[in-house]
Amino acid sequence: MKIVSLILRTTVRFLFPLLLLFAVFIFLRGHNEPGGGFIAGLVASAAYALYSIAWSSKEARHAVGVETRMLIGAGLLVALVSGLIGALGGQSFLTGLWGYISIPPLFKVEVGTPVLFDIGVFLAVLGVTLTIVFALEEVE
Repeated sequence: MKIVSLILRTTVRFLFPLLLLFAVFIFLRGHNEPGGGFIAGLVASAAYALYSIAWSSKEARHAVGVETRMLIGAGLLVALVSGLIGALGGQSFLTGLWGYISIPPLFKVEVGTPVLFDIGVFLAVLGVTLTIVFALEEVE
């Protein structure tokens, strides 16, 4: 059993949701400025790594909610599907296709396959990084 300070646990309790929120911000900012799925995945992984240090890798795995290998597979599948959408439409693989989601009185948002690809990258990076972090912490 590892001994962790109360200060670290209290700090992580506040930092964890802030880091996840920051990861969402970086993800959404990534299409026009630096950021995107890769950096957001690393920031989210750092949040779970801190959680793992403060409590345990077992608790952090429970906080993730799914097996980290499932995140890797889901990320790769989502990235592949984002590329196939253009290919199935008669264009080359990974062609960016854009469309709009709109609810007239509220909002109109332009979305496309690059966002779907970034979600896949985010999930894959999160899964790979957490697999490594949890494996390293469990080695005694």
